[in-house]
Amino acid sequence: MPFFDLQLRQLRLSPWMGWLAGLLLSTPATAFTLPDWPPALEWDHTLVQTSLYTRHFSPDPEHTNQQDLISIELHNPDRWLAGAAWFKNSFDQPSWYFYAGREFPLWQTDKGLNVRAKLTGGLLRGYQGEYRDKIPFNHLEIAPAVLPSIGVQWGRFESDLIVFGTAGMMISAGVRF
Repeated sequence: MPFFDLQLRQLRLSPWMGWLAGLLLSTPATAFTLPDWPPALEWDHTLVQTSLYTRHFSPDPEHTNQQDLISIELHNPDRWLAGAAWFKNSFDQPSWYFYAGREFPLWQTDKGLNVRAKLTGGLLRGYQGEYRDKIPFNHLEIAPAVLPSIGVQWGRFESDLIVFGTAGMMISAGVRF
């Protein structure tokens, strides 16, 4: 039975993973070129976001889909960013994600709508006690995390679809300052 359950989970995940992989593979290679290293320590804008919707790919009665996320990101002109996010994890425990990353432009309209991918990596803290082993490499209750997302920006407003591993996804929205 566990093997059959694993196969069903893979079937449910494959449309999402296939869609994301297809989008990334159809992106021009120039979208992923990196500017000179190290990134400039210049401020371009700040993004403040909150979570709107969360869905777990394999729902569990213990899971909560109310994350109450609040995040702040500092962006430079070369699309590099650093941020911090506070949220309630899948088991209703207060959690933090401290991260850095980069945005990659994908598509832009003449009406000011920008579509972009974002990749962040950092440290995740908050899965504790009996839930400590629910995320990989969390032996000290601090784990590395990498989060890909796809998003849109229109004027000062942004929204992202964030995929958190094979566990689920979140839609967030925010405002640039």
